Amino acid sequence: MEEQRIKRKNLIMFPLGTVGRDMMYNLVTSYLLTFVLFTHKLTAAQLSAITAIMVAARVFDALNDPVMGNIIERTRGRWGKFKPWLVIGILTTSVVIYLAFNVQLQGWSFVWFFAFIYFAYSITYTMHDISYWGMVPALSSDANTRNQYTSRATLFAGIGGMLAAAFIPMLTAGDRALGGNAVTAYGRVALMIAVLGPVFLAFTVFGVKEQRNYNDEAIPPVSFKKIMGTITGNDQLMWISLIFLLQQIGNGIVLSGIGQTYIYVEFGYEGIFFTAFQMLGMMVTAFLMIFYPSISRRVSRKRLMSVLMVISAAGYVVMLLSGLAFGSGNMMKFILITIGYMMANFGQYGFYLIMMISIMNTVEYNEYLHGTRDEGIVSSLRPFLTKMASALTVAIANITYILFNIIQYTNGIADLEQVANAGEISTEQKASEITALLQGVQSGQTLGLLAVMTVLPLVLMFASYALYRRRYKLDEDEYERICSEIIAREAKV
Repeated sequence: MEEQRIKRKNLIMFPLGTVGRDMMYNLVTSYLLTFVLFTHKLTAAQLSAITAIMVAARVFDALNDPVMGNIIERTRGRWGKFKPWLVIGILTTSVVIYLAFNVQLQGWSFVWFFAFIYFAYSITYTMHDISYWGMVPALSSDANTRNQYTSRATLFAGIGGMLAAAFIPMLTAGDRALGGNAVTAYGRVALMIAVLGPVFLAFTVFGVKEQRNYNDEAIPPVSFKKIMGTITGNDQLMWISLIFLLQQIGNGIVLSGIGQTYIYVEFGYEGIFFTAFQMLGMMVTAFLMIFYPSISRRVSRKRLMSVLMVISAAGYVVMLLSGLAFGSGNMMKFILITIGYMMANFGQYGFYLIMMISIMNTVEYNEYLHGTRDEGIVSSLRPFLTKMASALTVAIANITYILFNIIQYTNGIADLEQVANAGEISTEQKASEITALLQGVQSGQTLGLLAVMTVLPLVLMFASYALYRRRYKLDEDEYERICSEIIAREAKV
C-alpha cells in the first residue's frame, strides 16, 4: 500500500516539475533566433557567427552532457544524486534566460555577448535536464510504470510548451506586443518564464521520492574513459542515438524560426497567426500524451511507427501542396497548412515518445551486457542529442535565411522595432511600415521557406524510421527477456 501511495504521488509531482522547464526550453529553442532576427540588425557575417556559436555550444555539450551525467552518478547525500542538480541548474538557468532577452547590445558587441550567454545556457540547462530525465529509471524498473512516468512527464512538458506557444508569439509581435514593440515584449516574457521555471520544479524537488539503491553502490570515479566506454560499449544506445538525432532535426525545423517567418511573410506580422498554427499543431499530440501507455500495451512500437510515418507523410504533403496552390494571405491556405502541420506533428510526437522509451530501455541492456546501469550517463545522451538537433536546425534556418535573402526583411523589421522601442514612431506606424516591407518578399523566397519546412523534415523522419526498424533490436519481447535474465542473475547472488 505504501508503495502504491508513493507511486500515485510521484505520478503527480514528477510531471508537474517540467512545465516551467519546458517553457524555458521553448523560449530559447523556438524564439531566441526569432528574437535575435527581429530585434537586432545583423550582417550575413554576424548571422553566420551566431550560427557557428550555437553549433559550437552544442558540440561542447558532447563533452558537457556525459560529464554532467557522470557527476550526477557520483553525487550522494540527503537529497540523493538528482535533486541537488535540479535546484542548482534551474536557478542558474533562470538568471541566464533573463539576461539573454534583456540586453540592448547591437552589432559585434551583441555577437560576443551572445556567445557567452549561449554557452552559459548550455551548461546550466544541462544540469537540471539530465537530472530530471535521469530520475525516470530510479522511479521504477517496471516497463508499464516507466511508460506512465514518461508519458505523463511528456504530457506536462507539452503543456509547458503549449503555454509558451500560446503566449510568446501573441505577446511579442503585432498589436498585442507587450510595451508596443518586440524588444520590450521579449524582455518581459523572459522574466515571467524565469520565475515560473523554479516554481514548477519545486513540485519535483520536494514531492518526489525515488529509489536510492545507488547509495549502496561504490561511487564511480570521474572518468571520460568510463563515459565513452558506456556509450560505445552499448550498440543499441549508439543506434538509437543516431535515429533520435535524425528525428529531432526533422521535427525541429518548423519551429526553428522558419515556420514563424513563413507565417509572418504569408499572413502578416501578427503573433496570433503563428500562435494558432503552433497551438493546434501541438494540441493534437495530447491524445498520444494521455493514451500512449494504453496504446503501447496493445500495439508494438515498430507497428505503431509505421502508422505514424504514414500520418506524418500525408501531413507534410498537405502543407506543401497547399502552399503551392494558394496565394499569400488566403485563409483557406492557412487552414490547410495548419491541418497538415497537425498531422505531421502528431506523427513526429509519436516517434518522440517511442524514442524516449527506447533510450531508457538501453539502461537495462547496459546492465545485461556490463553489470552496471549507468542511468546518468545513458540519460545524458537524450538532452545532448535534443540540443545538438536544435543547434543543427538553427543552422539550417540561418542558411535558409541567407540563401533566400530573408535577412533583408528581418533587418528591416528589427530597425522598426528598435525605433519603436525608443519611442520615435508609434505602434500603428511601425505596423504599417512592416506590412509594406513584407509585401516586397518574392514568391521564390516564400517557396524556399516552404520547401525547407516540409520536404526536409519528411526525408529525415523516413530515415529515422528505416533505421529504427532495421537496427534497433530491443523490442518488447527482447526487453522482457533481458529484464528476466537480470532478475535471475541477482537471485543467484
